Amino acid sequence: MLLIKNADIHSPSPEGRCDLLAGGGKILRMHPDIRIPRRYLEVIDARNLIAVPGFIDGHVHIMGGGGEGGPATRTPELAFSDAVLGGVTTIVGCLGTDGVTRTMAGLLAKAQGLEAEGITTFALTGHYAVPVHTLTGSIEGDLLCIEKILGVGEVAMSDHRSSQPTFEDFARLAGETRRGGILSGKAGVVNIHLGDGRRGLEYLRRLLLETEVPARQFLPTHINRNPTLFEEGTAYALAGGFVDFTTSTVPAFVEAGEIKPSEGLRRMLDAGVDPGHITFTSDGQGSLPDFDVNGRIQGVGVGRVTSLFPEVRDAVQKEGVPLATALRVITSNPARIFKLHAKGQLAPGMDADIVLLDPRDLSIHTMIAKGRVLMKAGKVLVKGTFE
Repeated sequence: MLLIKNADIHSPSPEGRCDLLAGGGKILRMHPDIRIPRRYLEVIDARNLIAVPGFIDGHVHIMGGGGEGGPATRTPELAFSDAVLGGVTTIVGCLGTDGVTRTMAGLLAKAQGLEAEGITTFALTGHYAVPVHTLTGSIEGDLLCIEKILGVGEVAMSDHRSSQPTFEDFARLAGETRRGGILSGKAGVVNIHLGDGRRGLEYLRRLLLETEVPARQFLPTHINRNPTLFEEGTAYALAGGFVDFTTSTVPAFVEAGEIKPSEGLRRMLDAGVDPGHITFTSDGQGSLPDFDVNGRIQGVGVGRVTSLFPEVRDAVQKEGVPLATALRVITSNPARIFKLHAKGQLAPGMDADIVLLDPRDLSIHTMIAKGRVLMKAGKVLVKGTFE
């Protein structure tokens, strides 16, 4: 068992100083003074630390992605220690542009490998293309028969790399995902990649007006890609939709007008957006291609899961967002949207996914996943099989 003493608990709301006992991968008890003979325990003195829920990254290309500039630009797989350094205890893996050399079978194998190494993993079925390429032959089949699959994505819209689906194609996909989610008891989320195309969120607005599929089934990502999309996303969130900011970036994107997620969070909150409708994801290991106006690639970067928490920290330190509010975008919000009932909070019965922060600079001090200490005092204790 693991006993964390005297931590300043943010669950993610502040709950004061408390001891936290974990065993069997779960939080067993939280109390101001837990006393158990130390011979049964690993003890961490967190007197000068903040305890927060482990971070949830809902959009990671765990087996690599990319390829927009040819085979040499295929990005590498996620290294387990990157998740540890980033405080990421739960990952939702996905495919991107390439659904040929990157396959669903490979995605699930990588997810299972990361789980065996020590963090919690899930996956989305499909990639950019519509109709969706599935494992069982249907979206409903994948949701019902494959435990790790929570929804569909990332499906590309308003992007020159998409399969240019019609509105009817998209509505059919949304309906099947909704039905699969109901039958399986899962979230049935459709994760939507948004490009720089002029249609923006047009299909999503039409879906909410013309069909019965509720807004909670959709999570459009890259909402901070450009100022126009950001403003459109703000209006969509004010109308009840969910939006996701991408924390990985390259200088060319910023120069082209990309909105920094920490700034975007503050601006949306100032506009009156419900803080429960906003998430951050890293787009980790995804390629970050820089295209010119004619769609020709000029350069490429790689997303990093370690970009996730620094944007939350900047929201607090630079934008004045309360810590409890900023933490929600990578803890309780994605847990609720993806229906991860044992994730996103610190409470008895929840998974023992815990990050300890240094209050002086909000740096990550210690990372615990499923009750196992993977990083302590900034030193990674557990690495991937081939690291």
